[in-house]
Amino acid sequence: MNSVMKPDMSVILAGIMLRNPVMTASGTFGYGEEFAQYIDMETIGAFVTKGLSLKARAGNPTPRIVETPGGMLNAIGLQNVGIDAFIAKKVPYLRSVNTPAIANFFGSTVDEYTEMARRLDEIVEVAGLEINISCPNVKQGGIVFGADPGSAASVVSACRAVTKKPLIVKLSPNVTDVVVMARACEDAGADALSLINTLIGMAIDLNRRRPVLANITGGFSGPAIKPVALRMVWQVAKAVKVPIIGIGGIMNAVDALEFMLAGATAVQVGTASFINPGAAQKIAEDMEAWLISNGVDDIKSLIGAMET
Repeated sequence: MNSVMKPDMSVILAGIMLRNPVMTASGTFGYGEEFAQYIDMETIGAFVTKGLSLKARAGNPTPRIVETPGGMLNAIGLQNVGIDAFIAKKVPYLRSVNTPAIANFFGSTVDEYTEMARRLDEIVEVAGLEINISCPNVKQGGIVFGADPGSAASVVSACRAVTKKPLIVKLSPNVTDVVVMARACEDAGADALSLINTLIGMAIDLNRRRPVLANITGGFSGPAIKPVALRMVWQVAKAVKVPIIGIGGIMNAVDALEFMLAGATAVQVGTASFINPGAAQKIAEDMEAWLISNGVDDIKSLIGAMET
């Protein structure tokens, strides 16, 4: 009986070796340990922590999640334990898992971002850093760092100066030209770009004549944003040299492989994990099965292979 040759599923992302291209998206997978009972952590390429800040944050008032047609809105408000508690209580778990952990982090000033990058740089168990630039700059009247190329570049270059770890920048889709933002971050020292973060949306309760979310607006994610995300990944992949992580409505292996054809080296699974906590593992397994059935021996051959 002929044994089927297993395809090479590994990719290198900004110097980090991933056993396969499937990662989990920040804010949808806790700090990793919460999902350990639902998923074999060593079947995915990497996982990304909830966004971390210098001090713990309670987040926004409830209701802060609502289902919508084709997706969901969230206004969690970047609730997290803070860097000190992360080091004391969450890092020991990272040590026990043979899968790269990427720490997502944010700040409200360039100094806060820099301090977070410096603190995270010292943690051996963290394989790389992902900067969330979709946050208001309190010193610039609240304009979001990720909406202005100069602000984004200032954050990235400041973080680059204090860490040797791979630096991934998560781009916002809520901009005029995502390519301009991507190039600004690449020039400032980003080793990889992840896109897209959530779109801004809202839901209204007709009978109450009020917004459903206490925060009024929230981040829109899920299958409905996939065409937007695919387009942005394709545009950016043609414009930069650093690797790209595709995010946005990836619910199955076909979705993930489409992002790779558009130019992504890896993908992040987010909203799908709310529906099935084991989604990332299933997507990785189904991607391998697709490669086998289609005679593809190396997944890297699909990156950017879309023909136009």
